[in-house]
Amino acid sequence: MGHSTPPRTFTWRKSNYSHHDGGDCVETLLDIPTLVPIRDSKHPHGPILAVPAPAWATFIAAVRHGSFRRSQAPRLAPN
Repeated sequence: MGHSTPPRTFTWRKSNYSHHDGGDCVETLLDIPTLVPIRDSKHPHGPILAVPAPAWATFIAAVRHGSFRRSQAPRLAPN
């Protein structure tokens, strides 16, 4: 009989920006070196979006820099 390794348990990390009341909850899994899986914590068995780790790092850097603040969003021309 061969030895089997027990399945690894991953720990999902909730975003610091998620609301404590259960809304807007995003979780990431940082245990995989090349990919960052992302899920909605309200639906833990729902779909998972996986992005390359370098793309995630670029996104996080842009968030920290303030690139996505509403006041900096381009304004649409009126109709």
